[in-house]
Amino acid sequence: MNSTKLRSLTILASIAAIALTGCGSIESAAQDDCTSIGWQIGSKGYNDCFKARVYERKLDYSLPPGDRPSPSVI
Repeated sequence: MNSTKLRSLTILASIAAIALTGCGSIESAAQDDCTSIGWQIGSKGYNDCFKARVYERKLDYSLPPGDRPSPSVI
């Protein structure tokens, strides 16, 4: 395999790993929030808390309605 293909595959794999890590961090942060206030994993209260925290965090990281990302100036 030549170096250009290898470099492309390495970059693609790195981007995929970062994207998957980002997805897991919202759920793990929500789990930490709910367990830190005393909910036991698997209880109804924990499940409700977890769903609410994931929803809140997704809202925090989403763009406002009608807003489009703009190119970076850098």
